[in-house]
Amino acid sequence: MNNKKPKMKIDVLLGLQWGDEGKGKIVDVLTPRYDVITRFQGGPNAGHTLEFNGEKYILRSVPSGIFQGEKLNIIGNGVVLDPLLFREECENLAKSGHDITGRLRISKKAHLILPTHRMLDAALEAAKGHDRIGTTGKGIGPAYTDKVSRNGLRVGDLLHGFEARYAAAGSRHKALLRALNYNCDMADLEARWLESLAYLKQFRLIDGEHEINRLLSEGKSILAEGAQGTMLDIDFGSYPFVTSSSTVCAGCCTGLGVSPGSIGEVYGIFKAYCTRVGSGPFPTELTDRTGDLLGDRGHEFGSVTGRRRRCGWIDLVALRYAVMINGVSRLIMMKSDVLDTFETVRACVAYRIDGKETRDFPFEISETALEPVYVELPGWQTDMTKMKREDEFPKAFNAFLTFLETELGVPIHIVSVGPDREQTILRHTDPDGRAK
Repeated sequence: MNNKKPKMKIDVLLGLQWGDEGKGKIVDVLTPRYDVITRFQGGPNAGHTLEFNGEKYILRSVPSGIFQGEKLNIIGNGVVLDPLLFREECENLAKSGHDITGRLRISKKAHLILPTHRMLDAALEAAKGHDRIGTTGKGIGPAYTDKVSRNGLRVGDLLHGFEARYAAAGSRHKALLRALNYNCDMADLEARWLESLAYLKQFRLIDGEHEINRLLSEGKSILAEGAQGTMLDIDFGSYPFVTSSSTVCAGCCTGLGVSPGSIGEVYGIFKAYCTRVGSGPFPTELTDRTGDLLGDRGHEFGSVTGRRRRCGWIDLVALRYAVMINGVSRLIMMKSDVLDTFETVRACVAYRIDGKETRDFPFEISETALEPVYVELPGWQTDMTKMKREDEFPKAFNAFLTFLETELGVPIHIVSVGPDREQTILRHTDPDGRAK
C-alpha cells in the first residue's frame, strides 16, 4: 500500500489588469492559510503596498507574506534583483521591527540588476524619444535582456567567480552606453551596489526549484505572488508597452521551477475600475473630471515611482481575456469603495473597431480606431468603507457584482472596501469562513 501523502498544489495570485491592482494587500490577507509565500517574476519596479495597524509598508522585491509570523518567504528564479535596492528595502523593514533574515530565502538562479543596467535603461528609453514606453528606470528591462541573451549574472554567481563575470558585463555595458553617447559616470552608485553584495549574501541562497518542490512534497501549502498585471505580460500584454517578464500563470511554472500540474487555485485580482501607469493603449481611459475623480478617490499614485496613474472605467474585454489566459478560478475585486459616490457606473463589454463590434481582445489596440461599448449600471451611493459583511452590501452593488460575474464567468470571492487589511469581505464562504 502506498501511504505517501499526495503532493500539494501551489496557488497563484495574479493581477488581471495593467498592474497596481492591490496584490500586496490580498497576499497579506491570504497568507494565514499558507506555509510559504513566493515571488516568481518581476523586479523592484513593482511596489506592493500593505496597510495595517495604522502603518503603511511598500514591498518591492520581498514577498508580501513577510509580515505574517514565521511564514517562509522565497524570491524565485524568475525575479531580477537589485542588491542595493533590496538592502534598502530590508533595512527599512528592520527599522520598523521586522527582522526578515531568517524568514527569507533567495533562489541562486535569480538574475542580478547591475548598476550599468540602470544606466542602460535610461539611455535606451531616452533614445526612443516620443516612442518611449515609460519604464521606471530601475534597470529591469536590460537585466532581462541580458538573461535572454545568455549574458546575465545570477545570485549564485556571487559564490563562483563573480569578479571576472562582473567586470566582463560592465565592459560590455559601458561600450553600449558610449555608443549611445550616454554619460556612464557611476562611481558612487557602483560603490554602494558592491557594498550591498555582502548584505545579500547573509541570506540563505537556495536551489529554489528543488526547495519548492520538496516543500510541496512535504505537504506545505504555497502561495505564489505575481507582480505587475496580465496586460503587461511580455507575450500577451499590450505589446510593446509591456514589462520584460511573464506576468501570467504560466510564468509561475518557469519562475519557480514547478510543473503545470502543480498549479492549484488561481486568484485573479482586479480593480472595480481601470488604471495604467506610463505609456501604452488604454481603451477606457477617462481624461475628464470623472477620470480625475477616480484618481483622487483611489489615491492613484505609484507606490514606488509616485507617478499619477491614468484612470478609466472597468474594461471587461481585457478582463475576460486575462481570465482566459490565466485559468482564473477565483476573482478578487479591489477598491470597490472608490465608486461609492457615483450616480451611475459604466463597464466596457465590447470594442467597436472599424464599425464592427467584438468581445475578443485584438492583436493590436489602435486608440484612434477603437471605440469602447459601454453598459451603464446604477451606482449605490453608499459609504462601504465601514462594512464588515456581505449582507451589508447595497442592492445596487450586489447587482454590479452579479453583472461582473456573469460577464466574466468566474465568481468574485473577495471584495475590498478600503486599503486596510480589515477592510476585506469574503463572499461565497463555507462555515469556517474560507471562500468556496
